[in-house]
Amino acid sequence: MNRKLLQSVREYKKESIMTPILVIFEVFMEVLIPLLMARIIDVGIANGDMGYILSIGVVLVIMAMVSLFFGAMAGRTGAIASSGYAKNLRHDIFYKIQEFSFKNIDHFSTSSLVTRLTTDITNIQMAYMMTIRMLVRAPIMIILSLIMTLTINADIALMLLITVPILGGALIFIAKKAHPHFIQVFDEYDVLNNTVQENVNAARVVKAYVRAEHEDEKFHKISGIVYKLFTAAEKIVAWNNPVMMFTMYLVVLCMVYIGGRSIVFGTMETGELTSVIVYAIQILSSLMIVSFVFVLIMIAEASTDRITEVLNEVPEMADKADAKTEVSNGDIDFENVDFSYAGEGGNLSLKNINLHIKSGQMVGIIGGTGSAKSTLVQMIPRLYDVTKGAVKVGGIDVRDYKLESLRDQVSVVLQKNVLFTGSIYDNIRWGDENATDEEVQRVCRLAQADSFVQEFPDKYDTMIVEGGNNVSGGQKQRLCIARALLKKPKVLILDDSTSAVDTKTDAMIRKAFREEIPDTTKIIIAQRISSVEDADLIIVMDDGKINGMGTSEELLKTNAIYQEIYQSQVKGGEENE
Repeated sequence: MNRKLLQSVREYKKESIMTPILVIFEVFMEVLIPLLMARIIDVGIANGDMGYILSIGVVLVIMAMVSLFFGAMAGRTGAIASSGYAKNLRHDIFYKIQEFSFKNIDHFSTSSLVTRLTTDITNIQMAYMMTIRMLVRAPIMIILSLIMTLTINADIALMLLITVPILGGALIFIAKKAHPHFIQVFDEYDVLNNTVQENVNAARVVKAYVRAEHEDEKFHKISGIVYKLFTAAEKIVAWNNPVMMFTMYLVVLCMVYIGGRSIVFGTMETGELTSVIVYAIQILSSLMIVSFVFVLIMIAEASTDRITEVLNEVPEMADKADAKTEVSNGDIDFENVDFSYAGEGGNLSLKNINLHIKSGQMVGIIGGTGSAKSTLVQMIPRLYDVTKGAVKVGGIDVRDYKLESLRDQVSVVLQKNVLFTGSIYDNIRWGDENATDEEVQRVCRLAQADSFVQEFPDKYDTMIVEGGNNVSGGQKQRLCIARALLKKPKVLILDDSTSAVDTKTDAMIRKAFREEIPDTTKIIIAQRISSVEDADLIIVMDDGKINGMGTSEELLKTNAIYQEIYQSQVKGGEENE
């Protein structure tokens, strides 16, 4: 097991230590039982001593019950230890993911992270439980059984001593041959999960375009690959049982021959031969268990590497020791900012951005698709770090703030609006979990959401299903805006977050912003001229650069891109009317 991963055992160390100890006691009792059985045959039955048979029989029953007790306790502590370990490991990975920046998350696919949190951890949990139980039990059982056999018949003990490494080597060879196939399986699991996730999330689009058959074929193809890989691995692992049974029968035949000769010559008793056969079966069965556990460990090894990769991922952003916790105002400054998603040396998405936004201003950002409008505003709450230059909020570089404090004061409503399973109250309170009902309703009025919420039978107690699929796109956008407003931010960023509402509602939202939150800096990214036309400052983006800045009137006189957009939307709309 990986040392880094074992750190997640934590409070379950006691159970992890107790399990092997209990297993040792269990094995010790089991090893003594065949010896007493031999005494019953060789002494009790041979002499017809019923009292001896009953006394030894009672001891056997007690030893069996004690062994059963230790085994049951080992199973209980092993289950607690492995389940607790898996729980902690899931928590550690999930908390690690929460620390990731967008850039870190981009290193992994969503489906891959889901597979690691589910299938991979389940594999590790099973391997851990088998390690602290069976992998402790099997070697001890082999060693003690060999010792007991040696005390009875040296020839048989020698034969078993030769058989053990040969059979063990064969079983390990089989496991190693199967291992590469298991590694490939997990990579395909990522693809399979991604296909399922994509299909479920886009179920409406699939139905709208009648592409269910195409999606079925895609799923069947990937599922078929997983099937082939698993089949290939299992075909190899399937050799375990025939090899094991062949060896077991061969050993038993040899033991019967050697034991029979020893009984004839008087060097061995019948009961002793019986106990030796039991010991041999225990040894060979233990080898089979070792092989089985070894396969599980090999599977878990691939899962361990995948989970370690997540845990070793270094968050791109980290708080400084003396990080600021207060944002004084909503002033925003971009100073010679360059940015590339690929980091240093990559293609620049933002190029030499210089910009000053005063606190309380309403700023509109407009431009064509791919002009880096969203990229620009993602620098402000530090969703990404600049490649060159500096972004300042309240006169302080965003990298000098504590991330949590910065993002509490810079609220962003992203393009992809997401609501979570729970009531409307629960969703809005993501902005402030301690907010009163009145505060929630107030921000909903500001976001023009209160009117439609009041129409629901349960009003603010209405349950939102996964992803917010039981509300319209415009309703979802307004609820997300309300959620952001509840944080009482110094800066509010709407990234094309009113695209699904009508122009009247859009205007009412902006009017409410001006009247109710005049001190908050409001940045609105939009495709519609009407959404930014009344802004104090409009920024025109083109190919990652600021092409122009000013009021709508100023840009109509000086900026060709703004003129073109204006003509196509405003004038074009008038002609269509």
